[in-house]
Amino acid sequence: MNIPGVDLADFLSGDESRKQKFVAELGKAYEEVGFVAVRNHGVPDELIADLYKYVQQFFALPTETKLNYEKKELAGQRGYTSFGREHAKGFDAPDLKEFFQYGQTVEDGEQVTDDYPENVTVDEVPELSPTLYKAYRNFEKSGKALLQAIALFLGLDENYFDNYVHNGNSILRAIHYPPISNEPKSAIRAEQHEDINLITLLVGASADGLQILTKQNEWVGVTSLPEQIVVNVGDMLQRLTNNRLRSTTHRVVNPPRELWGTSRYSIPFFLHPKGSMSLACLEGCVSEETPKAYEDATAGEYLDERLREIGLKK
Repeated sequence: MNIPGVDLADFLSGDESRKQKFVAELGKAYEEVGFVAVRNHGVPDELIADLYKYVQQFFALPTETKLNYEKKELAGQRGYTSFGREHAKGFDAPDLKEFFQYGQTVEDGEQVTDDYPENVTVDEVPELSPTLYKAYRNFEKSGKALLQAIALFLGLDENYFDNYVHNGNSILRAIHYPPISNEPKSAIRAEQHEDINLITLLVGASADGLQILTKQNEWVGVTSLPEQIVVNVGDMLQRLTNNRLRSTTHRVVNPPRELWGTSRYSIPFFLHPKGSMSLACLEGCVSEETPKAYEDATAGEYLDERLREIGLKK
């Protein structure tokens, strides 16, 4: 499926007509599809290449070594999470993946209400942490610009989200789907789900497999083109907009049998606000025709609830 494409350079150009064109195209794509491909996204190709290189080096380490970096008390929010620990909401079967998560580093002394745990440093791959840090900052910058465009589309102040996502609880997740060695019980590597956060930025993936559920209730494969990132709406933005912008259901399916012996790598950036942000439905998104669909909650309360539902938090 060719998902709608936009050029972030239009939004950042300083040309008001190009900026408004971008806002309209982005909003239309999110209302109609829920995914958009972004060109000129600001994350350098060399950095992306380094990111995948060091992530693959980490996952190639022996299991007993990787387990040294699993901190179960952190509910999968930092460091390594071993194969089969996470499942999609509403499903008992674990997803066929292992992952490594890197989070926020507060550097300006702001007293953030969220108590962020320290990031986990991998001794065996010393380049991993600095590369994750650089990628995190680049994704954060691109995501902030995209949220500014979303704010304008919703009739809000352009900087509505800025303070919420500055020092926000965003997560960079490196995922490894290992080779399939036995006849799988299911055709699904990661069961259908919606993301928890405001928006997700996905830069490439080492293999096909991502599918989205269209408005016509059909599963369609999504292939991201070179030099583009795929950005989708998450549940927090769906709640905030009272379903005007809907979180897109997606999954990862197994490859054809001849490719069972290959790994799949994927590195999404889950853009979260600070936990104190209210997700109460925006007044402009509530009307007689579209009554308020959700109870008020903060981003932190909602994240906590979802981490329990997917088995990462007890």
